Amino acid sequence: MNIKDLFQIAIDKKASDLHLNVGLLPVLRIDGNLAPLNKSSQLIKKELEEMVFSLLTGRQKEMFEENRDLDFSYAIDDTRFRVNIHYEKDNVGLAARIISKDLPTMEGIGMPDIVTEMIHHNRGLVLVTGPTGCGKSTTLAAIIAYINDNYSRKIITLEDPIEFLFKPNKSIIIQRQLGSDIPTFESGLKHALRQDPNVIMVGEMRDLETIAATITLAETGHLVLATLHTYNAAQSIDRIVDVFPSDQQGQVRTQLSMTLEMVISQRLLPAVGGGRIATREIMIRNSAVSNLIRENKIAQIQSVIESGSADGMISAERDLRELFKSGKISDEVAKSQLKSLGAM
Repeated sequence: MNIKDLFQIAIDKKASDLHLNVGLLPVLRIDGNLAPLNKSSQLIKKELEEMVFSLLTGRQKEMFEENRDLDFSYAIDDTRFRVNIHYEKDNVGLAARIISKDLPTMEGIGMPDIVTEMIHHNRGLVLVTGPTGCGKSTTLAAIIAYINDNYSRKIITLEDPIEFLFKPNKSIIIQRQLGSDIPTFESGLKHALRQDPNVIMVGEMRDLETIAATITLAETGHLVLATLHTYNAAQSIDRIVDVFPSDQQGQVRTQLSMTLEMVISQRLLPAVGGGRIATREIMIRNSAVSNLIRENKIAQIQSVIESGSADGMISAERDLRELFKSGKISDEVAKSQLKSLGAM
């Protein structure tokens, strides 16, 4: 069995991910659960190396050998994969995320109307946060697709690697990939202003330089979309501020108090009837949130979210209870999640 056969099996079984490691069976992730391909055999070192290197160009092979990690995109017909290859115990390993060929929609992913309303403002920083595999890239893609279908904007995306492919509709969409189109996210952000954008999407705010450049762009009146690996709004703000040296943190809090328009924190849960469904906490910047950020009282933001439904805010607890009430998640899932929030 070759690598393309394994990719096709992942597509056919509607998996979200494919994992290949020496000494193990190929493993799919389906509805959040790992499922070994029992009809296959355990992968041996030479076999997996041949599989992985068959996907790479000469330049990519050089980069992989030099850095011992490589992210890239790969396509079979009209299905794309976000692939990471790496070494573990001096063996090659692969993790591939299957990217749906269909662009997600705001309605299709159950995005609350308040998010659509905020995007209409066309300014400030909007963060999508959550753990790995929670659908952050899908949410960003749905937002970009919505803007493309409804507004005349110039959209620039900075990605590692490019995942969903967009066809310009009402908007111009420029998709730039780390490594092949830009050397770093910081460099791409630095030069983006000279490309006359309205909307900029940053695949991940992963270091101080990228975070600083992202905040600066949001200050200039652009709509900036980005992701963070954090669990809620308060943790997201702390993560951003803590990246900076202590003598700069006061200034960063002031910047965030003026530019951070929204934080969408999400997780994927098992849905009744199969598949997974997103649960979200949504923080919207109002005067109370701005003051708490500026005054470094981040822990109090959770209380503002819980009492801020009139402003369109949604607490994680409220969203879980609504999902259960509407029959979308089971009693067992609801109770487990509420318990993790300390709500039971």
